[in-house]
Formats: sequence, structure tokens, C-alpha cells
Amino acid sequence: MEKTDIGDIRSLTFGELAEAITALGEKPFRAKQLYQWMHEKLADGFDEMTNLPKELRRQLQGSCGYVHIETADRKISALDGTEKYLFRLSDGNVIESVLMRYHHGNSVCISSQVGCRMGCRFCASTIGGLTRNLLPSEMLDQIYQIQKISGERVSNVVVMGTGEPLDNYENLLRFLRLLTDEHGLHISQRNVTVSTCGIVEKIRALADEKLQITLALSLHASGQEKRRQLMPIAYKYDLRDVLDACRYYFAQTGRRITFEYSLVGGVNDTDQDARELADLLLGLNCHVNLIPVNPIRERDYVQPDRSVVLAFQKKLEQYGINATIRREMGRDIAGACGQLRKSYIEKAETKEYIVGK
Repeated sequence: MEKTDIGDIRSLTFGELAEAITALGEKPFRAKQLYQWMHEKLADGFDEMTNLPKELRRQLQGSCGYVHIETADRKISALDGTEKYLFRLSDGNVIESVLMRYHHGNSVCISSQVGCRMGCRFCASTIGGLTRNLLPSEMLDQIYQIQKISGERVSNVVVMGTGEPLDNYENLLRFLRLLTDEHGLHISQRNVTVSTCGIVEKIRALADEKLQITLALSLHASGQEKRRQLMPIAYKYDLRDVLDACRYYFAQTGRRITFEYSLVGGVNDTDQDARELADLLLGLNCHVNLIPVNPIRERDYVQPDRSVVLAFQKKLEQYGINATIRREMGRDIAGACGQLRKSYIEKAETKEYIVGK
């Protein structure tokens, strides 16, 4: 997107948009109309904004960029109805999002970056590294396009797709404020979860914002050495410092912390791992989300047997740690983070990718 006077208009807050519209010589109510088109009616461009004067639309087209992502593919699970979306950005890069339906409402998992540089050993998202950060508008439009395509309202948003959200901190903050703004979709902050692998200073900064979102920490190990085997970021941040940052987040927000724990067969799924994990989290207001790892071709990690997963959960509960097992969704459509995008990139190079298959 080229540099313009107003810039990325869909990433502007309502106040910033009002200032920009006034600077163009328009009356303030035009800002409200424009904001509604962008964030309530979910217009894909200025041409759809029929109650705006043609001259204003012409001015806007010449003075700002309007982010609109295109659907490159959509896959629907025959197992549970989960929908996986592959979106193409204006620069040709692709990202993925997932729509999951629960009894409490529809939840969308979105990407925050094109690729990821965190290098977690069990994750397909990080293979190939980081290409670039997503703009706030590109994060928003994943949700907007899914609502338009599915015809269903999204009530919960999880920033847990491709990328490390806190590695794109400023754009993430702006996205969160736009998503929860009363002039737009107005999704409750309490219905938003942001995942991180543990960038300590950013967790503390986010805590100071005093938002009411849920913080989900990708933990995946009960000790520093084993965490290093799975997550290279553990070479930079000591686990004690990460957990101190989580305690600070709870102190500042009152929001219970979620710990994501991917169970890898023969690596971090023993009774001893469960005991050490319980000791590590003792006294924290938290919830542990156990995730049987999704095998990927580039790694030799395997899922534990179901009995092992259940035993691990039971052991944690015996030690007083609230733990649930994540329901696997969309397994038949490459539902895990990064899998569909990776498949698309690989097969597009050989022209073998078949949309919708």
C-alpha cells in the first residue's frame, strides 16, 4: 500500500478519523458515516459508501489507503463445521484464520503476522520465519470477511494464529481498541484472548494498559531447560521472569491467566512433568489448557495417547490446578496454526494447490 496523506484509514481510531475528515473540510457527521461503513457495514471499498458525496469518496481514494483482504481459499470441516480461511494480502502474502462454533457463540482465531520468528519447534507457523507484521486493519479484516462470508456474527476473538502478537505490539494495541470500540463491532474486551510465548517487557506493558482481555501464555514445559528444547525464546527469558510478568498482569487487570501446554509424546507428558508444572503454578490464579500436539512433517513430535493426556489432566487437578483438554477442531482441514498457509505456499510453487480441497 503506497504512502498517502491519511494513510491506512481503516486503522484510524474514531477520533483520528474525525480529525482527518474535518481537515478535508467536511462536517464531523461524515466521520461517523465513514466509520460505520468501515467497521459496522464492513464495506470493502469507498464505492460501496453510497451516502457519502462522490467528491468526498474521490478525495478519500486519492488521499488514503483502504485495506481489503481477499479470500484465497475456504475449507469447511466435515467433522465439526470448523471453517479455515486463507486470505491474500495486497502484497501477495497469505495469512490464515479459523472460525469455530461453540454453544456460547462463534469464535475466530486470527493471525497477527505473516510468518513468525519465534521458532517454536512444534509449530508450522514459524517454518520460514517472519515476513512482516500485519496492520491493525489487516487483523480486523480477517474478522470482517469471516462475518460477511459466513453470515454469522463473531462474539469471541483469539489472537492465536500465525505470529507472535506481542512482537507486533503497537499494531496489536490499536487493533484491540478498534475491535472493542463502541462505534464498530464493539466486541467485549472480556471476549478477547491474546496469546504470547512470553515476551516479558511486552506482557508488563500490556498489563499497564489495564485492558480486560485474557492473556494466554504458551508455556509448554515445567522447567527452563525443557522449555528451551521446545521454544527458543526461553534462551532470552527465564521462566521465573515470565511467570513474574504473568503475576503482574493479574495484579494489574484482575484477569485470570491461561497457560497453553502442548503435550508432546515422550517429551513433556510424564507424571513428573505434571508434578513440576503444578509446583510451578502453585498460588497463581490460572487455568491450564492442555493441547495434544499437532504433528507436522518437519518435526518428529507425536501426540501422546489419549490415556496419557487424561492422566496428565487428572494429575494436575489432584494438585489443585484447573486444567482442561482443548477440543480438537478442524483436524481434517489443516486446522492447526500455519498448516494451511504452509501447504498453500508449497503447492503454489508447483501449481498443485486446489482451492477448497
